[in-house]
Amino acid sequence: MQSLYAKWMYAWENRLCSRATNRVVRPFEWGLDWTPGWPVAQRFPRNGHDPESYLRLLNRAALESSDEFFAYRPPSDFALEGNLLRFTSAVTTPYPENNIVHGQWFPARTKPGARRVAVVVLPHWNASVTQHNGLCVGLAKLGISALRLSPPYHDYRMPAELTRADYAVSSNVGRTIDATRQAVIDTRSAGDWLFAEGFERVGLLGTSLGSCYAFLASTHDPRFEVNVYNHCSTYVADVVWEGLSTRHIRESLESSITLDQLRATWMAISPPSYIDRYAKLKKKSLFIYARYDTTFPVRFSQQVIEKVRELGMDHQAVVLPCGHYTTGETPFKYIDGYHICKFLKRHL
Repeated sequence: MQSLYAKWMYAWENRLCSRATNRVVRPFEWGLDWTPGWPVAQRFPRNGHDPESYLRLLNRAALESSDEFFAYRPPSDFALEGNLLRFTSAVTTPYPENNIVHGQWFPARTKPGARRVAVVVLPHWNASVTQHNGLCVGLAKLGISALRLSPPYHDYRMPAELTRADYAVSSNVGRTIDATRQAVIDTRSAGDWLFAEGFERVGLLGTSLGSCYAFLASTHDPRFEVNVYNHCSTYVADVVWEGLSTRHIRESLESSITLDQLRATWMAISPPSYIDRYAKLKKKSLFIYARYDTTFPVRFSQQVIEKVRELGMDHQAVVLPCGHYTTGETPFKYIDGYHICKFLKRHL
């Protein structure tokens, strides 16, 4: 039986989720037109495979050679104008807006001789251009410079036909993989800029979808030694299938594909596929999840913590007394921010 507090929290979560009235149920697509740019596709041409079999093949190949899958040529056109960093993404898409990466820069004032540290901040799915900026300001006051990156298809990078970041996660299987691969590569590119600017240690802070991006980027880049996963979960397919905020995507998916099929075709972009490798890198990690989360169902988050403990990772786990959406509400956003800032200040 649910407590009165739980009932109140779930009702609040539903109200916050339902505020968005611009969700669109888009048609299901395998999205094979997004695969030619992937390095593994160069080695494994389609050769008559049906769409599902081909995507499964590419996922297996990507997992076997993930360093190749997430490889990139570092950008050479970094430009900081005021507090806005821009550079060309190493991944090219059909959308010119999305091919330019934008990062809002919050430099910390440090004393002469002090170690220069920074964090790349990866926002949640459909975050507005100003969300997470308050946290970045707080980090800068603590001596940690923050680069808030706009993920693929978000804010500055959103194609004109969109009102939401629908192309980042959608019922187009191939495009979702491509967007995730691009987000990982853009994150690593942001790290390139920070290290070139003389920062000695750089961490990652990802929230919700940004948490997934951060985990994949850190797994494939040993330079990110300190990481915060603000809302953690398991397979991308499971979250999309069961999450409150992705019901409109499932509505399209379930008419054409099963959960098992979707999990197999999104395996290369799912954190559990790499957790054993991540554990060997000896990073410091903070995993945060919410007890009443229905967007990242709480049992998935608990599975992450169980696996992390099993692998003996150097980590801290924090459980917030709220849900996914309510994490951004008072007082929970301050509780969340406290744990994030405390961890980064201590370990960076």
